Amino acid sequence: MAYELFYWDGLQGRGEFIRLALEDAGADYVDIARSSKKGHGTKAMTRLLDPKTTPFPPFAPPFLRDGEMMISHVANILLYLGPKLGLAPADAQLQHFAHGLQLTITDLVTEVHDTHHPISTDAYYEDQEGAAVERSKAFLLHRMPKYLGYFEGILAANPHGNTQIVGDAASYVDLSLFQIVAGLRYAFPRGTQNLGADYPALCALHDAMAERANIKRYLTSKRRLAFNEHGIFRRYPELDHLS
Repeated sequence: MAYELFYWDGLQGRGEFIRLALEDAGADYVDIARSSKKGHGTKAMTRLLDPKTTPFPPFAPPFLRDGEMMISHVANILLYLGPKLGLAPADAQLQHFAHGLQLTITDLVTEVHDTHHPISTDAYYEDQEGAAVERSKAFLLHRMPKYLGYFEGILAANPHGNTQIVGDAASYVDLSLFQIVAGLRYAFPRGTQNLGADYPALCALHDAMAERANIKRYLTSKRRLAFNEHGIFRRYPELDHLS
């Protein structure tokens, strides 16, 4: 039975972290909101958010259904999928370490989102642009280096080499870091112009993930939507400061 992924259509967003793992593993899955088949589409997704009709309802997309199992939140979904897809270490300690890294990525994604919506997600970007300019300056000067420096350090400390961040094989965390680097470069082309020099291992990891056979095919397929100004990573020139 195919995995069912539930996320909004028209943007990569948080759902992309899950898609990358499913695509890399060559897993059979259906992107429900993007599907026009009977019983699919956005309405099928939103119906499952109703606690009156759905056991264990998620708060919001993305969420995944695997038979009777319903799992929400990106890090939680990847914790579940990782061993099934061969994208998680076998060692229990390393599994929890990988999960912790993914939760840290979740925190970073929130901070990226807040560069363009620092006051309220219910307000338009144009209504909070001034605050967004200040937030993005702080992000590029202080917060982004703190996160990326941490991941660079973990890569350098891996006893199995810095070609993967956990253990001796690629994991879902590596694929998520690929998305982080790609997204930051899209949103902040000026602010990330020295990324390769400042974080060489992290950028090499991004390049290696892009060359994995299934990911390479996915990136050139119609399934990989382009970054746009509706997702997490948004390109607003006024927010793109030199770091």
